[in-house]
Amino acid sequence: MNLPKLSVQFEASSEPLRKRAPSHDEHGKALCDFMMLVPGLKEKPQHLINSTLQDVHLILMRFNHVVVFADFNLKLNLLWVSIKPVNGIRLEIASAIQELVPEAKLVSHI
Repeated sequence: MNLPKLSVQFEASSEPLRKRAPSHDEHGKALCDFMMLVPGLKEKPQHLINSTLQDVHLILMRFNHVVVFADFNLKLNLLWVSIKPVNGIRLEIASAIQELVPEAKLVSHI
């Protein structure tokens, strides 16, 4: 499977995440995943939602050497990120997101 260097989706999609999120890189190596919750984001004014999503996007672009896929589900206030397996990188990315979006919480990582 040929994957884009970085695929970031912050729009509603009717296709389930399990069908969109890659599980392996272009060389067949398994990817790692983590989720972050941004409580209450969907209830905020649109300009604050847009600003938050832009901040998250900027952070993910800083890590484009390891981030393969990201999806923000605004209905669930949930960010899903698929990354190449690099020791400590998921916590580094999560911490960088929390610097700009302090209410973001690391929920799970696989």
